[in-house]
Amino acid sequence: MLQRYFRLNERGTSVVQEVRGGVVTFVTMAYIVVLNPLILGSLDPASPSAKRDVMGMVLTVPQVAAVTALVAGVMTIVFGLVANFPFAMATGLGINTLVAVTIAPQVTWPEAMGLVVVNGVIIVILGLTGFRTAVFNAIPDPLKIAIAAGIGAFIAFIGLVDAGFVRRLPDAANTTVPVGLGIQGSIASWPSAVFCIGLLLTGVLVARGVRAGILLGVLTTTVLAIVVEAIVQVGPSNGTNPRGWNLGYPGLPESIVSLPDLSLVGDVSLGAFARLPALAVSLLVFTLVLANFFDAMGTMTGLGRQAGLLDERGQLPNIGRALVVEGAGAVAGGAASSSSNTVFVESASGIAEGARTGLANVVTGLLFLAAMFFTPLYEIVPVEAAAPALVIVGALMIGGVRDIEWSDFSVAMPVFLTIVVMPFTYSIANGIGAGFISWVLLRSATGRAREIHPLMWVVAVAFVLYFAVTPLRVLFGL
Repeated sequence: MLQRYFRLNERGTSVVQEVRGGVVTFVTMAYIVVLNPLILGSLDPASPSAKRDVMGMVLTVPQVAAVTALVAGVMTIVFGLVANFPFAMATGLGINTLVAVTIAPQVTWPEAMGLVVVNGVIIVILGLTGFRTAVFNAIPDPLKIAIAAGIGAFIAFIGLVDAGFVRRLPDAANTTVPVGLGIQGSIASWPSAVFCIGLLLTGVLVARGVRAGILLGVLTTTVLAIVVEAIVQVGPSNGTNPRGWNLGYPGLPESIVSLPDLSLVGDVSLGAFARLPALAVSLLVFTLVLANFFDAMGTMTGLGRQAGLLDERGQLPNIGRALVVEGAGAVAGGAASSSSNTVFVESASGIAEGARTGLANVVTGLLFLAAMFFTPLYEIVPVEAAAPALVIVGALMIGGVRDIEWSDFSVAMPVFLTIVVMPFTYSIANGIGAGFISWVLLRSATGRAREIHPLMWVVAVAFVLYFAVTPLRVLFGL
């Protein structure tokens, strides 16, 4: 039954391979259940630094953690069953920060999540009408390759930062060097040392072609972290201990099972349209839509290329169905107050482990649903143990640049900007925008405007407006 439904033989995979890939994807994504509550919620609602909406209300960390795991589990399973791709879903980083920092202070939390729902409905409509698919298919091959390579550089950078190997300098405002190696230019913390050992170990396993090499690397590094913590007792970072473990703590938990608090499910309102001027609300929704639209599209392009799922035209089969389900993730995330859910680049780790179908998604989704009840158990895997997988996968994904015609600068510059802007601005959508705008301008300036698909012009103009959102707000006094 599994073979027929997920077409395992057709994609050259097996149940064991899919289960293994699904587990690896979950392990590298599990941090979102810890990180998203820290972005949207507050550990101490009475703290002056707690994230408050316009009415002074806060979301608590346990509430956000529960709905984050719930929506990620449900939408990952739905995506796997409907689209049959091994692309897991969870709360999108960047969009959740936009909601917490920019939107919530202007409205109430339910109203902020209502705007996320509206954004999702628009994304679904664009998917159902075929517009999103048309844009996806209009992207030139060099940019598709660049998107995949840029995502590889981006997730590698995420891994390096999460592990503390790369850190923002405390006095970055007073120096020309914004980031540096470890602490004061050296690997001066045990967690970062564990990451380095795990990276080298996982690299050796992958280079030697060991089956489940990435999963074995994560598990072995976790065991090493537990041993190190038991001996030297570094402790968690908690934002005050730079030498501590960033997310997840490699120690024995006090309990294994905890009941989730799902009180935020359905706590959503469309009152923002009455609270704010129409133009202000429109700009907020436009920003959400454009970020959601291209973040997921770029991610799926990169993951599809890595998994070998693109057809002879460089397109994903049944992409329309996948894009509609991804848009539904924004609706579900807003309705449950976990923020917009989207396809995660960390799925690349499961793909590198062999995942090729939606069966891997079912495994990942079930683990997310279990995470609602077993939060103390999976939190013993520190991000320093999962981060090596991201760096390894980044190295695998960037190899596609060998197929780019670098001798043509009208191709080379947009490709280069797409690749470097993603990690440098911590945003896939920003990289795609820089690539699209420069592609249209350079190809036109070199007499090849007729080769540019009309939708590329439309998208390039949309990205110009996207990058100019703040000046537009100032211009209109919003």
